[in-house]
Amino acid sequence: MFNDIGPLELVTLIVLAVLVFGPDKLPKVIQDVTRTIRKIREFSESAKHDIREELGPEFKDFEFEDLNPKAFIRKQLDNEDLGLKEIRNGFDLKKEMAEVTDAVHSRDSGTSSSGSAGSSGGRIDMTKKPETPDRDDRPPFDADAT
Repeated sequence: MFNDIGPLELVTLIVLAVLVFGPDKLPKVIQDVTRTIRKIREFSESAKHDIREELGPEFKDFEFEDLNPKAFIRKQLDNEDLGLKEIRNGFDLKKEMAEVTDAVHSRDSGTSSSGSAGSSGGRIDMTKKPETPDRDDRPPFDADAT
């Protein structure tokens, strides 16, 4: 319940509790808080028990933690009946990425070594800077576009 509270935060809470309630009333407040938490837990457990009884024997394995979407999905993905582990293990992402990288590098090296300087087979060389137009060259004018 308090897994994310560090020792410094706990000491700070204790000091604040002593300052707010005082050393005389603090034990009584702690008892009241623990009694209230205990009653809430008992009420929750009795409600869970009543719900399980009302659902019947077909829901005897029902867990309320399964209502959490993360827990439900994790439980379904770990289910052996669906065969999802086999599918998940069938994908080797590192291998796929290595194949893609090899394919890209071999394609780049193949076009640069086999292609001549003047002809690129209809491809645009993205490494060259575009030529700057002359001052007298105007861009094409389209009367319908304006």
